[in-house]
Amino acid sequence: MAVAISNTPNPNALKFTVGVAVGGPKTYVAGGDVDEPWAAELLALDGVTSVFASADFVTLTKAPQASWEDIAPAASEILERAFS
Repeated sequence: MAVAISNTPNPNALKFTVGVAVGGPKTYVAGGDVDEPWAAELLALDGVTSVFASADFVTLTKAPQASWEDIAPAASEILERAFS
C-alpha cells in the first residue's frame, strides 16, 4: 500500500498513514534511544526532530526551518519499505 500523507494542525508535523499496524504508541526523538530501524532512518533525515508511531500511522515533526519538500518523499520511501 502506498503511504498517504495528511496535514495536521501543526504546520511542522505531517501524518503518514501506512495502512498496517506500526506498534506504539511510541515517540522517538532526535538524540534519544530508538529501538526501531525505520524510526532511526526517519530521524536521520535532515530536519526531522521527532517520530510518533501509533495504530496504522506515523507522524513526523520537523524543525521550523526544514522543508517538507525534502523530507516527505524520503520519509514515504522509508515507510513503504518498512511496512509493505
